[in-house]
Amino acid sequence: MLHRNGRLALAMLGAGLAVAGCGKAAKFDNQAASDAGPSRIQAVKGSDLPRVILTAQAARRIGIRTAPVRDAAARARRHEALIPYAAVIYDAEGHAFAYTSPRPLTYERTPIRVLRTGRGVAVVSKGPRAGTPVVTVGAQELLGVEYGVEED
Repeated sequence: MLHRNGRLALAMLGAGLAVAGCGKAAKFDNQAASDAGPSRIQAVKGSDLPRVILTAQAARRIGIRTAPVRDAAARARRHEALIPYAAVIYDAEGHAFAYTSPRPLTYERTPIRVLRTGRGVAVVSKGPRAGTPVVTVGAQELLGVEYGVEED
């Protein structure tokens, strides 16, 4: 009797999860089909890399967070900057980049050259200037938007 009740409870739990999953998927599909859409890709003149523009709601759902690039102190010979290590993303070929935010809700993939990392920061010799906001949370999702990867 205990096994029968356990199987019944398991079946009910599975059915409940399936129904809940279907409802969530339908809601997501309706939002994705809206006229405006949660994101758009815009070509950048003079660059092969596009700009990702999100709606405020999309940025909240992704949980986008940024932090400013800092100047590396006492580096007279070359330009070096400090960016949060969480902002460093690598592509399939191993090239490093970070998403910068030139304007609210606008993000651009910017190539960087990482010299070294430690204590939660990356020292870069190529990349955004000090003060530029870089995405520290949500960069992977921006890359997915840029390449057209959607959540099912």
